Amino acid sequence: MVKSVLIILLLVLVGCKKEDSLGFRIFTIKEGRHKSVNRYSTTKNKYTTFQATFDSSVIYTTTNPDNQLDINKLYGVSDCGCSHTFSSMRFGWRWYNNEIEIFWFRHNKGSFDYGKITEVEINTENTYSISKVEDQYIMCVNDSCVTVIRPCSEEYRSYYLYPYFGGTERAPHDITIKIKKL
Repeated sequence: MVKSVLIILLLVLVGCKKEDSLGFRIFTIKEGRHKSVNRYSTTKNKYTTFQATFDSSVIYTTTNPDNQLDINKLYGVSDCGCSHTFSSMRFGWRWYNNEIEIFWFRHNKGSFDYGKITEVEINTENTYSISKVEDQYIMCVNDSCVTVIRPCSEEYRSYYLYPYFGGTERAPHDITIKIKKL
């Protein structure tokens, strides 16, 4: 009986989401790591919207100065019925020139490309959305939107992609990002 209660308690504690009082899920990329979580969650939605807040832990300097230009990943979805390294769209970010730059970041047939959307402030809630509209993605950060070609026009089940540090280097210290799906 005691063993069963302990097992149930352990499962509850391990399965709990770490959220703040406003419903934001707290993602931490630990020092020396790339990923914030090993999690798999799917969706059939054509539209993904969320709010995100970066705190001062996103201020970093890479070991190799060239890597400061690398795009870290915020949040997004796989697409076209493929692995995310073959086809996906997500928001990217980097600390550059003393600001947080926000990008669209697309994997397309195994290659990647990206483009800047805007900048955001530390400790400020911003709203992000990814819309799949036939053969296009519409990527918005607050009122700044861009359109990017989508490599397919069919609808597929996608899986979510969570915060990730790098490029080439791993997180130089713990980095915390808050995300709330809307």
